[in-house]
Amino acid sequence: MQEKGLLIVLSGPSGVGKGTVRKQIFSQPDTSFEYSISMTTRLPRDGEVHGVDYFFSKREEFEELIKQEKLLEYAEFVGNYYGTPVDYVRETLDKGRDVFLEIEVQGARQVREKFPDGLFIFLMPPSLTELKNRITTRGTETEDVIKNRLTAAKEEIEMMNLYDYVVENDQVELASERIKSIVVAEHCRRERVEPRYKKMLEVE
Repeated sequence: MQEKGLLIVLSGPSGVGKGTVRKQIFSQPDTSFEYSISMTTRLPRDGEVHGVDYFFSKREEFEELIKQEKLLEYAEFVGNYYGTPVDYVRETLDKGRDVFLEIEVQGARQVREKFPDGLFIFLMPPSLTELKNRITTRGTETEDVIKNRLTAAKEEIEMMNLYDYVVENDQVELASERIKSIVVAEHCRRERVEPRYKKMLEVE
């Protein structure tokens, strides 16, 4: 009996380090998740590669995908769209492979509605002061954008109740290990494994 893959959703406030933690997880040789690359209309930051970190698209192209309902989720954040192409996610889960999404909080709410049995993990900063430091040291945003991101971050933290687990990103290595441990535990959840073992009992 083919057990469906687990949809793992990592989200959290802007600047918390979602991308850094995700890269740490995928740098480990024992990581077997499939990373679902998000699409965005924002410009690439230094070092970001199209098709690796994001699919970078024009606003018109993105809005056409919205009309065609080709996105699992999408959100507009600080003037740019972010979204997840849907076909790849469904096909990979059906093959029994875990899919890892790193997305914004607005998008995670949409995914929760479509995949209520997914695993939703909220990444928290140690403090709002530390969060501001992380956004500022990027050196890629203006003072107004930093202020908008911090305001948005406070609103996003209020939405923590939509998630199953909360992981503090105090150290990237520790946060990534906590997330991997949560996934292992989730695969052992009784609701997930019970159908497989009941099927086993039917075999004479």
